[in-house]
Amino acid sequence: MALNAAEEETLDAVKKWWNDNGKMLVATVILVFGGYTGWLLYQNANATQVAAASDLYEEILTLVLAEPDQPVSVEDGDRIMAISDELRADYADSVYARYAALFAAQQAVNQNDLQRAESDLQWILDNPEQGMFGEVDEGLLLTTSLRLGRVILAQGEAERALELVNGIDPKSYEAGFSELRGDIYLSMDRIVDARDAYIAAQQAGSTSDGLRMKLDNLPDPS
Repeated sequence: MALNAAEEETLDAVKKWWNDNGKMLVATVILVFGGYTGWLLYQNANATQVAAASDLYEEILTLVLAEPDQPVSVEDGDRIMAISDELRADYADSVYARYAALFAAQQAVNQNDLQRAESDLQWILDNPEQGMFGEVDEGLLLTTSLRLGRVILAQGEAERALELVNGIDPKSYEAGFSELRGDIYLSMDRIVDARDAYIAAQQAGSTSDGLRMKLDNLPDPS
């Protein structure tokens, strides 16, 4: 069927538009489709990774909570530390790797391996961002810093522990950091400073019997 002049003009305009823009349109469609497909593949792979990391972390919880009233055995403690190492190696961006490192540090302290404990805790502080959007869990970092300070003090490095504590804004963890500061001062025979720090911990809300005993047992300042 023959085309009239108007139809031929429209067809010519379409052909010209395609010649000018068609390749770019095809490239855009391919790019968008490829990007969407890539996103789906990433999401599926990420979900698989999260599930695997979650399974490993669940094993840690099972070992820790198997007998809540009993200390974790050396064998189970070794397994916890091994799982933590695996999470750190294969799923370093996950929150599970960070909380596993906390448990690993706890087991290292129980086995008197303070260097391992410090390494586990320091790794958390050196890698604060987690997840694809780089979230930072402030509570986790403050808890980690508090435990790290105690580990450093247990190694007999009071000055380094004090430097760590004094460099942190404790926010809602003020009571814990003040008590740790008191422990540090006490180890340095700075009795007046220790007393002030313990009192600051109480004023920050601590009602710990252990803290009260520390205050009661402080020697008179010389």
